[in-house]
Amino acid sequence: MLLHLPTPEDTLALGAALGLSLAAAAPPVALLLQGQLGSGKTTLVRGLVSALPGAGEAEVSSPSFNLVNLYPTRPQVAHFDLYRQEARPPEEFDELLGQPGTLLVVEWIDRVEEKLWPDEALHIKWVPVPSGRALEIRAWGKAAGGLLKSLAPALNHWQKGPAV
Repeated sequence: MLLHLPTPEDTLALGAALGLSLAAAAPPVALLLQGQLGSGKTTLVRGLVSALPGAGEAEVSSPSFNLVNLYPTRPQVAHFDLYRQEARPPEEFDELLGQPGTLLVVEWIDRVEEKLWPDEALHIKWVPVPSGRALEIRAWGKAAGGLLKSLAPALNHWQKGPAV
């Protein structure tokens, strides 16, 4: 699925839509983000966290220096930034993966070999376009595929954009 997001507000709104759906997913589905510096990955996470109960207590920022931020939302969000990581996910990643009550969000997932990615995940890759932002969303696993299919109507209006 390819989406065009003309404004940062659209990125926040997409994050919120994803957050509500991912929070309700069973089994847990991780969110894996891939894009250049400044592409909007943390903005998307800010929108995701803002849609969850407890968001008022969460201050979303890029965890590039401390590797992971845990947000006191329901479910708890574990927000990883692997920009400085080499080829393998950190131990904390493995410990939180698939834990009930924790939503795993990973920026810079392309720093980890695909064979080590979670079995159930939505992978979002930012792709270059002349204006705004374009994202390619793919599902990894059966549960993620069902989640993406159920999200399609909510994401439909972002599919109407310039050719990418």
